[in-house]
Amino acid sequence: MSVKIEEEIFGLAKNPFTKIPEMVRRFTMTNTNQMSVSVIQLGAIIQSVRMPDAYQKIEDVCLGFDDIASYVNTKAAYIGGTLGRVANRVANGEYTVGETKYELTKNFKNTYQLHGGFVGFDSVIWEVVRKSDLGITFRHVSPDGHEGYPGNLTTTITYWLDNQNRLGVRYEAFTDKMTPVNLSNHAYFNLAGHATGAKGLAEHTVEIASTRIIDTDDDQIPTGKFLDVDDTVFDMRLPVLLGDRLKQFDNRLIKGYDNCFVVNEGNDTGINLVAKLVHPPSGRAMEIYSNQPGLQFYTANNLPDEENGDAPMIGKECTHYRKHGSFCVETEKFPDAMNQHHPEFPSVFLHPGEKYLHEVIYKFNVEESWKCCCNNK
Repeated sequence: MSVKIEEEIFGLAKNPFTKIPEMVRRFTMTNTNQMSVSVIQLGAIIQSVRMPDAYQKIEDVCLGFDDIASYVNTKAAYIGGTLGRVANRVANGEYTVGETKYELTKNFKNTYQLHGGFVGFDSVIWEVVRKSDLGITFRHVSPDGHEGYPGNLTTTITYWLDNQNRLGVRYEAFTDKMTPVNLSNHAYFNLAGHATGAKGLAEHTVEIASTRIIDTDDDQIPTGKFLDVDDTVFDMRLPVLLGDRLKQFDNRLIKGYDNCFVVNEGNDTGINLVAKLVHPPSGRAMEIYSNQPGLQFYTANNLPDEENGDAPMIGKECTHYRKHGSFCVETEKFPDAMNQHHPEFPSVFLHPGEKYLHEVIYKFNVEESWKCCCNNK
């Protein structure tokens, strides 16, 4: 039996280029294991990921909203959105190639560019070019000069789900002028269930196959150096309990993880396992496979801190989404790579005639061993 795809109207969104409202559709893929994934045309956003736990209780493990307005109003959090043309930070909102300086938009405090600028790939309405058993393919043509980037960039994103509970995302792009490209997705996950917040997140174990992270300054701009994870809170080569680790950030400027881990070192080909998160009480587990050199691991440090007076963010089912209540695993090339002359920073430049290809697979499992352990207590 193949994966079933349902299509429905999700709402109206204003096209940022034409300023005309357009209908946004939602596509839901469901496999034979009661797992389903919903994506919408706005931002090619991952809106929902529903799956059973070890006790067959189905929960949505992905943060999101049930209406367009909420996505627009919380744009700064990039909930579930596609990041592009260049994910992460670009120092001073500029880069230089040879004698030519390219001035990009500065959408973060007028100091640097974050996640593609004011109208990044998370804000555009993507065209649907294919819907089949092989998945759903979205396309967007980013015009020459948009947000300061040269070249017309044609990007496709294909989402697919199979009966092994693998959610695949394949990004492909072509350009007619040399331009930097570094795409990613900003889905927020909580394997305990999207509504379980900080308590649920604290129960996760996390494992990242990385010996180094990208060193950054206080503005999270890379210095061009690497930091070894040995004897630091960033050493997660063996599974660690996230709740225990987050307590160790109390004396730091940034209260939680928001770091690019160097992964796939020595693996120049193929899609390799780079990280795994497990929620032992439910048995839900998630493995991340990618062909990218970096993994930005983020623990929702900037979502509302209601205990300190922040206004709430209301998600699906009237849930309050809060600080340290979810995690992001953004596979990507290194931040600000077009400005770094470090020889170990892979290039983010795409040339005419080349194809950008970024593949990531999120494999969701239920680890029955946890169920047995709990029952034996």
